[in-house]
Amino acid sequence: MAYAVMNDVARPDLAFQAQYWAGQLRENGYVIIPDVIDTDIVDALQNDLIERFDKTPFCDGLFYGANTKRFGRLLALSRHSQAFIRHDLILAIVNQILRPYCSTIQLNLTQALEVHPGSRAQVPHRDQDMWAGPKGEVEYLVNVMWPFTPYTRENGATMLWPDSHRQQDQMLLDPENRLDAEMEPGSVLLFLGSTLHNAGENSSDMIRRGMIVSYCLGWLKPYENQWLAYPPEVARTFDPELAALVGYCQHQPNLGNYEGQCPSVLLKNDVPEFLHAIDDLRPDQVQMVEDFYAGRLQAAA
Repeated sequence: MAYAVMNDVARPDLAFQAQYWAGQLRENGYVIIPDVIDTDIVDALQNDLIERFDKTPFCDGLFYGANTKRFGRLLALSRHSQAFIRHDLILAIVNQILRPYCSTIQLNLTQALEVHPGSRAQVPHRDQDMWAGPKGEVEYLVNVMWPFTPYTRENGATMLWPDSHRQQDQMLLDPENRLDAEMEPGSVLLFLGSTLHNAGENSSDMIRRGMIVSYCLGWLKPYENQWLAYPPEVARTFDPELAALVGYCQHQPNLGNYEGQCPSVLLKNDVPEFLHAIDDLRPDQVQMVEDFYAGRLQAAA
């Protein structure tokens, strides 16, 4: 299946572009957008992480793969990671997909990965299955894959099943219908948490290297424990928007609070020893409470 090309809809209007690509993502379950970030920034991020790649042991387990390396906490490892994690177009697309189901989105993980020669194909899976909630009603997350090296069929590019987000009751689908998400550095792949996919077999002599960034609903427990990855002394160096993205933000109603307040209170220079709890309710809940006290609610017969 061919993918849409950014030049076909190039507009200076970010909202227009986000609406277009979010529509493609909803329709197909994935989208590849070429040339969305300067390759110099890709190279700078990769250079910052090279030593970490070299020193990180191979994974252990059937799912991750014995010839694959993975590590997280990328915001703490390279300042260049922010250009990807906070990319305006990507965040705008993600918000269009997820915000109907939450009051705030959050960073689910940042993970650098290397798929080495000899890596076998990963088991096809849907990333939403890390949560045990009902499927087919809500989109739980959006995955964003940034290549540092070319992604080809030979070196194990991610394999996707287009439209598989509409077939969530099926664990396996016909291999003939899969798509190899081939792309070059500077491009990006987005796919839904409900889309069936897997890392391909690396039958080449080339390491496939890149980064996965995923965003999920703000009321879920994220894959990567963001508060341990970025404790207050680290998150205090982030601006408020980035701190909120990694979890220093209360989700209505009152979820993820610290002593009854938004956890961003921990990022202040002087954190009060004694705090008072502050309601942070959804608008419908505020209305319900007001209606109750005003006597506008009646018990069911």
